[in-house]
Amino acid sequence: MSQTVSGRDKYVDWLRALSLIVVVVWHWAFTILQWTPQGPSATSPLGFTSGLWILTWLFQVLPLFFYVGGHVHLMSWQRACERGVGIGAFVWRRIRALAAPALVLSGVWIGIGAAVTWAFDVAWMWRVVVLVLSPLWFLGVYLVLIALLPIALWMHRRFDVLALIWLGGAALVVDVLRFRYGFEWAGWLNMIIVWGLAHQSGFFYRRIVALPRRYDVGLLWTGLFALIGLVYSGIYPGSMVGVPGEKLSNMAPPTFVIVALLVFQIGLVEVLRPSMERLLERPRWKRVNDTINRFALPLFLFHTTGMAIALGLTWWLFGSIGGRIPPDLTWWLERPIAIVGPLLCTLPVIYLFGRPRKAA
Repeated sequence: MSQTVSGRDKYVDWLRALSLIVVVVWHWAFTILQWTPQGPSATSPLGFTSGLWILTWLFQVLPLFFYVGGHVHLMSWQRACERGVGIGAFVWRRIRALAAPALVLSGVWIGIGAAVTWAFDVAWMWRVVVLVLSPLWFLGVYLVLIALLPIALWMHRRFDVLALIWLGGAALVVDVLRFRYGFEWAGWLNMIIVWGLAHQSGFFYRRIVALPRRYDVGLLWTGLFALIGLVYSGIYPGSMVGVPGEKLSNMAPPTFVIVALLVFQIGLVEVLRPSMERLLERPRWKRVNDTINRFALPLFLFHTTGMAIALGLTWWLFGSIGGRIPPDLTWWLERPIAIVGPLLCTLPVIYLFGRPRKAA
């Protein structure tokens, strides 16, 4: 296993930071913002294309983020135990470290929304606030999972792999209640069950790494066949993100398909591990890894703020911020350029307010 001088697993750092950056780039490049009489609204090019939803099997990386987060929390807890830190103090420190910047950012945007609405009678300003803050939803789920960490650790010690099986079974039962018997409210239980399963899976990270390579390939194919079977059953949509016009989303709330996606992604990153670890040993890639780990979380927190600033400047300079619907060839060719404006507008915000530091 590739380690830094401090004993950190460089591949874990890479996966955690990369998963956040993929989310950021997806939002910047593939959000189509339209202006309606009610204000701005966002849509996705997936609603106007055929077959591109298959890419979400790779680029919907939240299962991987929660999986890596579970491993990081277990390792951090073990180090805290060696220092004599209690579970309550440990959980509180982790919650405070993550919640504080998110709450400050939310408070600032709510204040901006209230001030603009009051001063200029701009009713649609609250739609802007919601669009900017909505990507933070998964941080709320993450905070709940941190708060439930004492229960998760107890389940891991007491039941080991059975905890994963029971959580997976519970997620499937929820889908049965939802789709077979019409209990739509039950679906929201999977916000904790499915993401809790992904987080709990991270407790088995070292055991998975130690498995022979054939098991990595087995995980990959198991997850892939499960995805194919579930999607082509006709019950679940193929996309792993919400698509405008679809009657169902695999993410809001998550379905059992996300469990299959988790297995597939764990297998994939383990199959890629030998090549990636060799790459991360190179001095240039070590510096890249260190840099993105310092800036990944601040970049995620402030990327929609930077995007809002970029769109505001675009409107001020050109009088329009609307995307083309349906997206044409020119729009697709512009995607690499589309991240430049939000990036340039996000970097000063990070410099002023981000205070990046190496992840704990």
